[in-house]
Amino acid sequence: MDADKIVRDFCAAWDRSDLEAIMDAFAEDAVYHNIPMAPCNGKDEIRQFIGGLVGGMASSIAFDIRIQVVAGSTVMNERVDTLVMGERTVELPVCGVFELTPEGKIQAWRDYFDAAQFAGA
Repeated sequence: MDADKIVRDFCAAWDRSDLEAIMDAFAEDAVYHNIPMAPCNGKDEIRQFIGGLVGGMASSIAFDIRIQVVAGSTVMNERVDTLVMGERTVELPVCGVFELTPEGKIQAWRDYFDAAQFAGA
């Protein structure tokens, strides 16, 4: 398993707004947690949340990975996510932590960011 490539490919799927590729990266019982918000548990909740972003709330979302490190099946990246929402563009510094299954699926994904910056405060 190439954990670095798996996470880079996952991030690239966001750049393409490819919801199916994004969802295919998750294990069935995965947990996705934007730390300022409540976690999404399982692929159904994750799909509902991400589906509301991709092609919904945001017309485009791009992940610019600045640094990525791998320790076994854990990947951490520092990135800038650029979200275009109507006339508003938000460039959001994010630290992401990904835990992968032995099969290379995302078991847990936690993103840490400033919710006030996302809200435009």
